[in-house]
Amino acid sequence: MIEPSQTRVIFMGTPEFSVPTLARLVEDGYNVVGVVTRPDRPAGRGRRITQSPVKQYALAHGLRVLQPMTLRKPEPVAELAALRPDVIVVAAFGMILRANVLELPPKGCINVHASLLPRHRGAAPIAAAILSGDPVTGTTIMLMDEGMDTGPILAQATMKIRPDDTAGTLERRLAQQGADLLSATLPMWLAGEIHPQPQPEDQATVCRPIRKEHGRIDWTRPAVEIERMVRAYQPWPGAFTSWRGRMLKILRAHIAEGAADPGEVIPWEDGAAVGTGHGLLVLDEIQMEGRRALPIADFLRGHRAFLGTRLGGGDVTRDQ
Repeated sequence: MIEPSQTRVIFMGTPEFSVPTLARLVEDGYNVVGVVTRPDRPAGRGRRITQSPVKQYALAHGLRVLQPMTLRKPEPVAELAALRPDVIVVAAFGMILRANVLELPPKGCINVHASLLPRHRGAAPIAAAILSGDPVTGTTIMLMDEGMDTGPILAQATMKIRPDDTAGTLERRLAQQGADLLSATLPMWLAGEIHPQPQPEDQATVCRPIRKEHGRIDWTRPAVEIERMVRAYQPWPGAFTSWRGRMLKILRAHIAEGAADPGEVIPWEDGAAVGTGHGLLVLDEIQMEGRRALPIADFLRGHRAFLGTRLGGGDVTRDQ
């Protein structure tokens, strides 16, 4: 078995999901010769230039950081080659790797992907699993090729999706699972003890990147689909609608039997529910644009006229 300290590793990753995998490489004693992450960018209301979570971790642990704008040009690829990696480990990096990078390390490029490939290939597998109503998801360790998450599989681990899971809560668990799985898999891969298994193409699905407009609720859709949206798009972009010309985010909700016109707000126990194309969406926690999040009962104390109105369109009634 090759000692981890003798293995030169380049790590590529950007968001919070990537950090546990990088941390595990460091903890396991690998020689992390470089950390590649996306360039700093504006974030938040103030649009302040912000370092990625991976960069923050790398700097705090004295690791060399590289932030190329692209990996299509020869200069950044030459900089990677100069680090003489034995293997490149990738976890949610955010750039497509082409042959000029994939062929650099003798042990290839290994990807930690947050789904049970070939299901949910693409940029947003965690949200896609919730939107699809999957009972189970997991992580895959894959040997990368030039396709989008199409490379052969080295290892997989499954995880149940809880009924109250949001993309945020599920991502945190999958990030840790992926780090654990890589820790167990990488030594065996480096020692030649794993034979990559091709993905069954007839089972492949592809998920689209998430855009802000995907969070807009169409109240003609069934309540079960909208409830999944609420969880899948948490924390970003959020599932949202409009009420009296202002954005209204649905932070927590559940479904119930019953009927009302799509988008119509009706009384429900001590709160409110909204009509959909099939069934009711019972609101648990909402947030008006520019205001703090509130349980629906607290919101109604200050907005009794909310009941009887219609979300996403013209009001049924108006304040007097």
